[in-house]
Amino acid sequence: MLNEHDVVARVARIELRELRLWVREGWIKPAEGENGPVFDDLDVARIRLVCDLRKEMALPIDAMPVILSLLDQLHGARRELRDLAAAIDAQSPEIRQAIVAAYRTGQETRS
Repeated sequence: MLNEHDVVARVARIELRELRLWVREGWIKPAEGENGPVFDDLDVARIRLVCDLRKEMALPIDAMPVILSLLDQLHGARRELRDLAAAIDAQSPEIRQAIVAAYRTGQETRS
């Protein structure tokens, strides 16, 4: 776990005031430690993403909540699909084949 100063030292593209703004805006959601916010590896990855979006891609501030929300939804959907795939893999071969057949039938009907 890292404090604000550790994060700024690790992510050279961000200043302390920016980090605090991004936390205030809810773009970054660190845990609360005894001496203030603490950041884990996922928080640092998200900070790097926000740096890329803001500084490299020049994304406007008002677009950030929308983009981050969409990215969060995408990651959530991927997590659910992984869980679903694991549940399917845990089934017998007959049930897995039935699921695949039903899936393909659904795809053909939508085409």
